Amino acid sequence: MVNYHTHTHFCDGSDNPAEYAREALSAGFSDLGFSGHAPVPFSNGFAIPEDRLSAYCEEILELRQRFEPSLKIWLGLEIDYIPGVTLPFDTFRKYCNLDYVIGSVHLVKSGIKDDFWFIDGPDKSKYDDGLLTCFDNDIRAAVTAYYHQVTEMVINEKPDILGHCDKIRMHNAGRYFTGNENWYQLLIDEMLHAVKETGVIIEVNSRGLYKKRSDDFFPTTAILKKINKLNIPITLSSDAHRPEELTLGLSEAKVLAESLGFTPSNDYGMIKCFI
Repeated sequence: MVNYHTHTHFCDGSDNPAEYAREALSAGFSDLGFSGHAPVPFSNGFAIPEDRLSAYCEEILELRQRFEPSLKIWLGLEIDYIPGVTLPFDTFRKYCNLDYVIGSVHLVKSGIKDDFWFIDGPDKSKYDDGLLTCFDNDIRAAVTAYYHQVTEMVINEKPDILGHCDKIRMHNAGRYFTGNENWYQLLIDEMLHAVKETGVIIEVNSRGLYKKRSDDFFPTTAILKKINKLNIPITLSSDAHRPEELTLGLSEAKVLAESLGFTPSNDYGMIKCFI
């Protein structure tokens, strides 16, 4: 068992990294990747503060010495992509000597207004407020902006892993769009074409399910069928913010992946995948 999407107390997680490593070892993991939220250039409550980034990297590398070879420890970051706002991914790759990067979009740039649309977190009202203030409640324009931002990130930054690529639907909860619209499917196809061309791995993220904020994985089963047809590799993660969340949903994700025709592969680089 592996998990490359893990958040500790350095960002918005609950515990120190060693607690996650001990839990992973107890659960029979072979690999554990740490992916703290990379610093962003504005005040927030979720990312690693810039002056704590070196300490984060040093602590993960120290864990590697303590736990290997019983448990392989990997140093990563989940990096937000906001065009013209966040730093290039290579800045963090070089500064931290990262093993891998998860690229994610949590804040959508409207292109017209200065505010960002925050699509994540536990508070659905922020999703609704941002849709109104940033996009005048035009859900098609807003969702299009999200997927174009994800696609642009894949092409320009080439993360190793694409994080929760359809998370735009979480707080939608079937209210503004169904996901079956032709325009929505075209956006998915455009994103997957970019993923295929760049060789990026897609994460199957179980957090929405076990937090009861979604009725399916990120991405959905329907999108996973398209991913399988395109022979795009996937990796399974729980997006853990607490040590006890490391294993949640991973067995179910494995069963689903195999039922759709994915099979375990050799390591895709250092990342264990299904293809």
